[in-house]
Amino acid sequence: MSQPSSQLQDQTRKLRQQLQEAAHAYYVLDAPIMEDEVYDRLYRDLQAIEQDYPHLITPDSPTQRVGDKPAAQFTSVRHTIPLYSLDNAFTLEEFARWQERWQTRLEERITPEYICELKIDGSALALTYEDGVLVRGVTRGDGETGEEITPNVKTIRSIPLRLQGEKIPPRVEVRGEAFLPLETFERLNRERQENQDPPFANPRNAAAGTLRQLDPQIVAQRQLQFFAYTLYCPSDEGDRPFKTHQEALQRLQDLGFWVNPHRQRVQSLQEVQAYYEQWEQQRRELPYLTDGVVVKLNDIPLQERLGFTQKAPRWAIALKYPAEEVPTTVESVSFQVGRTGAVTPVANLKPVQLAGTTVSRASLHNGDRLRELDLHYGDTVVVRKAGEIIPEVVRVLPKLRPEGAEAVKMPNHCPECQEPLIKPQDEAVTRCINRSCPAILRGALKHWGSRGALDIDGLGEKLISQLCDRPFLNSLADLYRLRAEDLSHLERLGHKSATKLIKSIQNSKSQPWSRVLYGLGIPHVGAVNAQTLAQAFPTVEALAQASPEEIAQIKGIGPEIAGAIAHWFQLKAHQDLIEQLQAVGVSLQRHPEAETVPESPQPLAGQTFVLTGTLPNLTRTQAKTLIEEAGGKVTSSVSSKTNYVVVGENPGSKQAKAEALAIPQLSEAQLRELVGLSPQA
Repeated sequence: MSQPSSQLQDQTRKLRQQLQEAAHAYYVLDAPIMEDEVYDRLYRDLQAIEQDYPHLITPDSPTQRVGDKPAAQFTSVRHTIPLYSLDNAFTLEEFARWQERWQTRLEERITPEYICELKIDGSALALTYEDGVLVRGVTRGDGETGEEITPNVKTIRSIPLRLQGEKIPPRVEVRGEAFLPLETFERLNRERQENQDPPFANPRNAAAGTLRQLDPQIVAQRQLQFFAYTLYCPSDEGDRPFKTHQEALQRLQDLGFWVNPHRQRVQSLQEVQAYYEQWEQQRRELPYLTDGVVVKLNDIPLQERLGFTQKAPRWAIALKYPAEEVPTTVESVSFQVGRTGAVTPVANLKPVQLAGTTVSRASLHNGDRLRELDLHYGDTVVVRKAGEIIPEVVRVLPKLRPEGAEAVKMPNHCPECQEPLIKPQDEAVTRCINRSCPAILRGALKHWGSRGALDIDGLGEKLISQLCDRPFLNSLADLYRLRAEDLSHLERLGHKSATKLIKSIQNSKSQPWSRVLYGLGIPHVGAVNAQTLAQAFPTVEALAQASPEEIAQIKGIGPEIAGAIAHWFQLKAHQDLIEQLQAVGVSLQRHPEAETVPESPQPLAGQTFVLTGTLPNLTRTQAKTLIEEAGGKVTSSVSSKTNYVVVGENPGSKQAKAEALAIPQLSEAQLRELVGLSPQA
């Protein structure tokens, strides 16, 4: 291999620098300095040079953010500087007692100066830089020892691979919190629900689980973020060459880190209280979860005098917000059957106000959770929103149990088709395996006709329920055998509407192969994975005949997904379904025309929306999905780039900011009209 010229080496260094500066501006400063197309072109230029001259690849190259191969396992390593957790205070009285405790350790009485920071609900990381380059990323672990996950850490765009600025110490240690933004968390849970995977309980658990993925590709797809909050520069002069914590935070920003902007310097217990109470209200407007306030003494020499206990610093404390929990009673329990046959118990509750919304139902997940709770009909239970999003039953209050109450148990037979249920040994889920089960068929039809799949206009939930009650519809393929006269007798469906629906069903036969593949409802195959697979396997036969190993070689498709796909195609019922779909003319292959098949209408393409307040008929997630399916984008904060703010009851500060910026405001009805729906839900 020929050696690169000095000119090419200079070009490579310049490309790396340009890409690093652009990434910092985009992901940390939220102030892009170049168009996406320009960044992509420069990235490809660097990638091409590195492919021809691999020895020019450096650890801080932007091309090295995502590794090629999953790790076999993580290595346990000792922290160079212990990564302590914080002691907690749950009331301002407890905080005052903490302040008194550290004061008594000093010979003199001082007036404290604190830095208050939001406590991000994520997963702590320790980062090590040598000569300005990231060389190690480690989880907290037990504070003394953690797991090295450097390839995963490199995928987090707000963590610089090379520190910025001049006079960078030879070794730098940075501590901070990796977290999942709420918008990303909701997207991941939508995808998991589409794939019949259990949703993440909250963003904190999702972030921790993501960091421990063995495949950096999966970590990169989940788009974690990172706030830095502690800086050490080990040297002969000591670890922290700053006089105040405030200076250290500013230095972290100068080095290229994202530091939470809502920090505040305060000088009294009363100011700590004001900060705490302010953010107890405003935290619901943030694009990420916070579960309290971290209060640190600003004076670093004073921090060093106070030192540490065996597990926590004496100079800092977390002032936690109480989890919003409310008691209510279980009026009944429903057992819902999903499109994969999974049976989920759902508690029907006496309606109760929780975190600003009315909650009347809460998932009980599975039979294991039922037994763990020891739930009885009529029990009083404590409910909270996991991650302030998903209602869950936290615990039962058995002392309030009605006399003679019956324990809630999983049924032995499907509540829909009465066929026996099974519980595979390696799963927590109880399933119905009758492919003709009306509930499974309803779910399959709903998914098949959805916008992301075959996009069958007019095939709504109520119509599907009526169709499944008729003897002529027992599979997805039967949908294509329907005639207008079969539908004209259904409730609220005249001959004209029936003819229109039949036309929409027949037109869906020519949808692109990727949409059909997504519509089949294979576990773990969402819309994105379906597109990836359709590119790699141009026909259904090619995919059905591929081994799990062949499927797993596709970028972004891991062994678990590959195994699920191969298993799906091995089942006789699914082989029969494929044959039936081909017999009625549904295209299950990629063809040139697929590239020009029109997508579903995108009336909101290129427009940015912000949601605030409680809408009368749509949940926050439903409104977001409605906008995104119409081509729009939903962000968490109002800026000059926002096109519309959708306003419900009890709006927050976003409405005031929209008014200040003269940004148009929409009601739910106006939003529905924009996307071409009736203003009435």
